[in-house]
Amino acid sequence: MNQLESRVGGLTVGGKVHSLSAWFVLALRLMMGYAFAYSGFTKIIGEFSAGGYLSNVAATNGNPLAGMFAWMGSTPWFVEFANVAVPWGELFIGLGLLVGAFVRLAAFFGALMMLMFYFGNWDMGHGFINGDFAYMLVFLAVAAFAAGRILGLDQYIEQYEIDGVALVERYPALEYVLG
Repeated sequence: MNQLESRVGGLTVGGKVHSLSAWFVLALRLMMGYAFAYSGFTKIIGEFSAGGYLSNVAATNGNPLAGMFAWMGSTPWFVEFANVAVPWGELFIGLGLLVGAFVRLAAFFGALMMLMFYFGNWDMGHGFINGDFAYMLVFLAVAAFAAGRILGLDQYIEQYEIDGVALVERYPALEYVLG
């Protein structure tokens, strides 16, 4: 059993984690990696345009960010940016998760993308929790548990030596993007 403990704002939480949890975290990483890589790839090879989604989705559902989505959908340079950023972002996030490289960075951007989808697909019919919110939490869990170190390339990238010093020891800030 592995022991976890975290302190935030004077509150300490902890618990024991079974060794099989590593397989569960790996499964979450691979599931989200496949979903995002597939979604990005199909958008790249198909017809994808973010303009209609951005212009129309938020206006019909009481979204608190409806004005921001309307602005994004009516701003040509932003629509062109989204037309490139969404499919390629999904593909790169997915590939990073699948091979386990730069997992925390990929998971951060995946969570950010899911947050935007959460607001874009705003629906309070079932309360605040929906699939987009749940996927955002999966991305955050993948990042928190350093899923790239579980059968992933991050474990090797972190230990790559420069002048005899492991990469993450030489550049500690990399710990926030690897793992």
